[in-house]
Amino acid sequence: MGLVLTATAGLCLWIIIWALNVSGLDAILIAILMILIAIGVRNLLPFLPGRRD
Repeated sequence: MGLVLTATAGLCLWIIIWALNVSGLDAILIAILMILIAIGVRNLLPFLPGRRD
């Protein structure tokens, strides 16, 4: 669910930044960076202390 929310927030941010006359490529790179960070956190969470079974 967190990835869906992050993707939605990233796309909303992309539209807002693009509407402010910033390059569309720069705006989508910020959204992609947000999604990649969310994927990295999701993959690392099981390996943190106290999160193992």
